[in-house]
Amino acid sequence: MQDISKVDKNFVVETDLKETDIVFYDVKQNDFCLFGIYYDGDCYRRMPRSVAEQISEGTVTLHVHTAGGRLRFRTDSPYVAISVNMPQCLTSPHMPPTGKWGFDLYANQRYVQTFTPPIPFARDGYDSLRKIPGEGVKDITINFPPYHVVNEIRIGLKEGASFLPPSPFKHNKKAVFYGSSITQGGCVSRPGMAYPNILANKLDFDIVNLGFSGNAKGETVMCDYIATLNPDIFVMDYDHNAPNRAELLATHEPFFLRFREKHPDVPVIFMSAPNVRIDTGMDSRREVVRATYENAVARGDKNVYYIDGYDLFGEEDWDICTVDGCHPNDLGHYRMAMSLEPIFKKLL
Repeated sequence: MQDISKVDKNFVVETDLKETDIVFYDVKQNDFCLFGIYYDGDCYRRMPRSVAEQISEGTVTLHVHTAGGRLRFRTDSPYVAISVNMPQCLTSPHMPPTGKWGFDLYANQRYVQTFTPPIPFARDGYDSLRKIPGEGVKDITINFPPYHVVNEIRIGLKEGASFLPPSPFKHNKKAVFYGSSITQGGCVSRPGMAYPNILANKLDFDIVNLGFSGNAKGETVMCDYIATLNPDIFVMDYDHNAPNRAELLATHEPFFLRFREKHPDVPVIFMSAPNVRIDTGMDSRREVVRATYENAVARGDKNVYYIDGYDLFGEEDWDICTVDGCHPNDLGHYRMAMSLEPIFKKLL
């Protein structure tokens, strides 16, 4: 079969940086621009390895996947380049490379382009450059890949261009999202389309993404770690990963109550799985999530919210919101973000 890039030049992936005036900045030496992740040892992490090891082997594997990680800074450079060191990547049958291990670029909260990884993937990473339309200083956001390890990343700007700390968030609040592969970003076409990232970019606030594909099961160690992050808003979205209804029932409300002991007034948003119309077997789990919410309300808790998974994809065309009957595509993640938006606007 002929390579499509030989037929249509718009499919060509440029991995050679042709500009001769690039100055690279090591993110580790400019930590003012890093959000949602941190560098430790030999890679970027979402949480300490010592905590992940107390939870599960899967969490150890996934805690170095950089879901929710963002670089934020200001520059008047006419382009932004990245030079990334990361392990060789394996393809997935239902998630494109741009979504699994790509980065994407926003300027002044508007999507510009995606730093597209090459296929086949180079063993030690890749370089990519994207031009920024318009002139003047702009707020830049680069979203990290939700499903891969990043060992090193450098930012490339035009020689003489400014490299400044980002503008403060419009809302000085941090939301922590805890959930399944869907929360982590499965199966978006690019990182910025994961529903937590859509919300963070649209409403301009900080996030920590603790989505763990197949490994969010309401462990007490995870709850205690989340409590140490002191979130201003907490989203519980993990019913997909419970092995069955009985185990979800055994963990869901206890997880919430344990968090509530440490943070009696933090708003908590409960979400049930979005594919309940497609997989009716999820309906019994939906009842468990709703019961946690209703019991909290009955106790007089005024800082709890419930979003029914039945409504997350909307009424129109809900059937085209997944890639496999389970994981939302870009449309599904957008619909989820828009379902959350009214509550976040109120809380922010």
